[in-house]
Amino acid sequence: MILQSGRRIKYKMVGVERYCVVTGGRGFAARHLVTMLIESREWLVRVADLGSEIKLEPYEEEGVLGEALRSGRAQYVSADLRDKAQVIKALEGAEVVFHMAAPDSSINNHKLHYAVNVEGTKNVIDACVECKVKRLIHTSSPSVVFDGVHGTDNADESMPYPSKHNDSYSATKTEGEMLALKANGENGLLTCCIRPSSIFGPGDRLLVPSLVTAARAGKSKFIIGDGNNLYDFTYVENVAHAHICAEKALSSGGEIAERAAGQAYFITNMEPMKFWEFVAVILDGLGYERPSIKIPAPVMKPIAQLVALMYKVLGPYGMPVPQLTPSRISLLTCNRTFSCSKAKDRIFYTPIVSLQEGLKRTIDSYSHLRADLTKREGPSKSYLLLGSGKAADTLLWRDRKQTISALIVLIAFYYYFVATEYTIITAASKLLMVTTFFLFVHGFLPSKLFGYSIEKIPSSSFHFSEERCHRNALFVGSIWNSIANTLQSLCKGKDWTLFVKVFSSLLFLSFLGSKSIQCIYLVGVLFAFTAFFVYEKKEEEIDGIAHKALSLGCKVKSDISKKFLRSN
Repeated sequence: MILQSGRRIKYKMVGVERYCVVTGGRGFAARHLVTMLIESREWLVRVADLGSEIKLEPYEEEGVLGEALRSGRAQYVSADLRDKAQVIKALEGAEVVFHMAAPDSSINNHKLHYAVNVEGTKNVIDACVECKVKRLIHTSSPSVVFDGVHGTDNADESMPYPSKHNDSYSATKTEGEMLALKANGENGLLTCCIRPSSIFGPGDRLLVPSLVTAARAGKSKFIIGDGNNLYDFTYVENVAHAHICAEKALSSGGEIAERAAGQAYFITNMEPMKFWEFVAVILDGLGYERPSIKIPAPVMKPIAQLVALMYKVLGPYGMPVPQLTPSRISLLTCNRTFSCSKAKDRIFYTPIVSLQEGLKRTIDSYSHLRADLTKREGPSKSYLLLGSGKAADTLLWRDRKQTISALIVLIAFYYYFVATEYTIITAASKLLMVTTFFLFVHGFLPSKLFGYSIEKIPSSSFHFSEERCHRNALFVGSIWNSIANTLQSLCKGKDWTLFVKVFSSLLFLSFLGSKSIQCIYLVGVLFAFTAFFVYEKKEEEIDGIAHKALSLGCKVKSDISKKFLRSN
């Protein structure tokens, strides 16, 4: 029996007599559970989540889930867990509910977490009681026992909840879990909670994409901590399998159901692995650099605290939620391993996909994010900015021999003309003397010397064509006209933006004037040979940061202008 457009429709299908609901059905793990339930041919499945429809990936359209939605074996229903009436409507007629809905744990929004994880879970429980649902399997999290400081080494379910949690997500998931366990036995409802640890697999929109984003930004080379902390990861199909194991145990009746109900269960692949080795395997499989540079956690935590403080100040102005937080540093550097003995004993759970096979399937499913598919096509902005010629090849280190030769010449120039603290006139005359001597000696040398060819400098190299002279004259004239137009605009006293730009430029020039020639020369050379090179390698990331900074600046400017106008 399934509800559609307010009517009950009975499907006559071989082997299918029961009906279940999966909340949060558009989520990563929930989709795998829905697929597994459909493949079992035992259930009609209702997928409940926010939104008007479920958007399938191309492989899902052609697979079991797409076919089931088209045939009626599965149905998508829009339901907001914060609205009890909608939840009751979604659960009507169900025998089993798999409550997997939860907001993104990385979102720093306590109000949203509480509304979904606590109030939403309470609405699901009340709806189960009212609709006479027999079994409720609630998806919890191992974070319910994590205090943000101490790790867990093969922890079992006897580990108590901490007095203070790592973040609002963990705290609200704890409240939701307690509600689900407390509801066991109410009006015949049997409940249990599943705590899957670090879920990964095909279709994940958080773990692997974030690792790839970090790798493309050049951040994947770093290891926070000593890199030896162990983690328990869980392949997504094992998570779905654990939910089905729990449902079967609760439906078995007798002592099995009695022992399984009202309990929480840690679920893992039962193959602990070093966290940073797990990251390295995925990145290496996709063609990115493996983490290798270790940064001590005590060094990173003060930086993370500073970033968190900046977010508190700039968050209202559009600053994105930072990925580097003190709680995340703790998560990345401590052990997080759990015992599955209780799950194995009471709901008969054992992994059906090994960690190695799960990693292989995951890497294969993200072939579209491979490093060799993200190479830039065409010349870079740096190359075009430098004229696409010898200067570009030199400053971008494309011709190593040419770049090193240029550096040697510049270093020699610094040593003989800049570091000596000559006046500008003396330095220029010395340079002309050296140039004259070089040209004179070069002029009378034979075309071949000791078997080496000596290329003569043609006279045309010193000659400016009429076209080039005309072009240079136009360039100088355009600069003069631009300066004159700027002065005319300033004389009107209306363009404050232009005034700030001119004033800032002159202030910068006065700053340069206060520095020694040696300092300006060294900084200029280092900047020219590093800045363009770095920009070419990290063009997208730098442009993105610049765009965000500009947007933030415009927003701050707009807010200040609005406040100024209101005050007037």
